[in-house]
Amino acid sequence: QVQLVESGGGLVQAGGSLTHSCAASGFTFSSYAMGWYRQAPGKERELVAAISSGGRTYYANSVKGRFTISRDNAKNTLYLQMNSLKPEDTAVYYCARYASGSYYGKIPDYWGQGTQVTVSS
Repeated sequence: QVQLVESGGGLVQAGGSLTHSCAASGFTFSSYAMGWYRQAPGKERELVAAISSGGRTYYANSVKGRFTISRDNAKNTLYLQMNSLKPEDTAVYYCARYASGSYYGKIPDYWGQGTQVTVSS
């Protein structure tokens, strides 16, 4: 079955960096678009970044220029490099799979377990 296992969350000071990883299994990773979402306390879950099967990327305005999404199809792994972190980046971060190679206009069909990122000021 489809599994998305995340790692890499934690506590970091403002201005610091973290790298999230999402190990995928149970499907042909290279054929699917993937994304990173986050949910802060009291807020709705929001899309942070997405990458198509062909490598096309999308970023939310709030993270553009600071976060980088990438994928290693040989390792079946999705990454999110987060730089210049701000306290408002504090949230639970989720890895997600879309049902096709494109993320445009799509809703994920599978989710990771989520990992906490806390940015202290």
